[in-house]
Amino acid sequence: MLSLLHIENIAVIECSDISFDRGFNVLTGETGAGKSIVIDAISAILGERAYRDMIRTGSAKASVRAVFTDVPEHPWFQENDVPYDSETIIQREIYLDGKNVCRVNGTLVTVSILRKLGIQLINIHGQHDSASLFDEANHLTFLDDFAENDAIRADYAEKYAIVADLNKQINSLTMDESEKLRRMETLKYQIAEIEKAELEAGEDDILEERRKLLQNAEKLSDGIHAAVECLYGGDDTDGAASLLSQAERELARLSRFTDAYSQLHERVTDLMYHVQDAAEEIRAARDDLSYSADELEQIEARLDIIHRLRKKYGATCEDILSYLESAKQELDEIEFADDHLERLKIKLTKAEKDAWSAAQALRESRKTAAAVLSDRILTELAQLDMPKVQFSCEFTELPLSSNGADAVAFYLSANAGEALKPLSKVASGGELARIMLAMKNVLAQQDQVPTLIFDEVDTGVSGRAAQKVAEKLRSVAANKQVLCVTHLPQIAAMGDTHMLIAKSERDGRTYTTVTPLDREGRARELARIIGGANITEITLKSAEEMLSR
Repeated sequence: MLSLLHIENIAVIECSDISFDRGFNVLTGETGAGKSIVIDAISAILGERAYRDMIRTGSAKASVRAVFTDVPEHPWFQENDVPYDSETIIQREIYLDGKNVCRVNGTLVTVSILRKLGIQLINIHGQHDSASLFDEANHLTFLDDFAENDAIRADYAEKYAIVADLNKQINSLTMDESEKLRRMETLKYQIAEIEKAELEAGEDDILEERRKLLQNAEKLSDGIHAAVECLYGGDDTDGAASLLSQAERELARLSRFTDAYSQLHERVTDLMYHVQDAAEEIRAARDDLSYSADELEQIEARLDIIHRLRKKYGATCEDILSYLESAKQELDEIEFADDHLERLKIKLTKAEKDAWSAAQALRESRKTAAAVLSDRILTELAQLDMPKVQFSCEFTELPLSSNGADAVAFYLSANAGEALKPLSKVASGGELARIMLAMKNVLAQQDQVPTLIFDEVDTGVSGRAAQKVAEKLRSVAANKQVLCVTHLPQIAAMGDTHMLIAKSERDGRTYTTVTPLDREGRARELARIIGGANITEITLKSAEEMLSR
């Protein structure tokens, strides 16, 4: 559970430490006091998007640190080389340049990796969840989450992928006769053009290297001739090889008189042999250097052919030859398309049969889960003062798709005697808040996330319905830690822990504080929610009664 939240320099919160307990934690305060900032801070340490606009004016960075206790040993820790501790500390720093630094138990992690841990620690349910309930595109996902259909969906997805691939292959082979003839003529021309060139792999690199040598042949010849003369000597001078031979002979003679010159003689001898070897190699290179203007012209012509093919079929000879093979294969497939198509259709028939069988298993699982889901939601809604409501998961059978062969829509009748209609067309704001709470409570029973946050999900609820929502939230808090941002006194009175979020101004700057309330403080805050800024004896008495109940 979330036990401590430390916030620094986020919006109007300069510095605040908030301690949360087990059970039901409520946060109240005037509109604009900063309740949403606390939720934003929690979202940040869960790996959700954070913006530099969150940073308090005048500060270089914002930071959030959260301490979670009783954290189970998730595989996430080992997978990401993060040391596990049942008391897990998550820290995130947000800088003006957009940089984010995230740490879990002191180990740096990326935002995306942090998000994978965050979804295992806290679920946040806000007003935007109402929009997702309205959208029928999400209903199938809700049902699958409830049904825990991962294994069945994976089996179906594997079989459907085979169907999709076969359909893709069949579509690529299906063309009218005129299109087929045009494509065959194009491929035949391209194949003939490439084959006529008789390319070899790597030929372009070899020719370009030879062309470079021929273009600089005269300079190469002059350089090699000069090098040979330096080593072997000319008409008027001795070369290095000759001079080293003379030096070797002199040192050999001196070595006979004293050992002092023996080592030096060995060094010069080695040097002489190296120079003689180099001289021979250079002379051989001079003898091998042959070139002609005709050869250069032939290379230029050959490279011109290769250049034209490069522009059409690939950057290198290897690429052109690869294109040749693919063109031959495509031509073969078109010429024998009818036979290939027949074989693919036979495979498709079997693959579709397998996919339909998996889709049927998925449908049965969904329908079984839909009946259970409907019963549980109706039970929850009855407890939320909607005893006459009817709820149903309506199925529409569809062709095979990536989601199976079903569309699912939630239908509702909020009042006795009214027909079931799509959820978006029958639910008022208050009804939708209770429906969402009922659904979230049912779905939450399926997962192991220890902390649930409800951010103003009570919008549009009042009176007796508000009392029922409060009781339901407290019931949920019996098994999970619940944090709830609310404007309703019925809900605030139910809390085990009550935090007041208040805004003040000092020296021209706005500050938000988060203060835990004692019994007296809770009574005054409830009185403010009931009657506004003008707290009277009557509103205080009403608040005390609510707390006593």
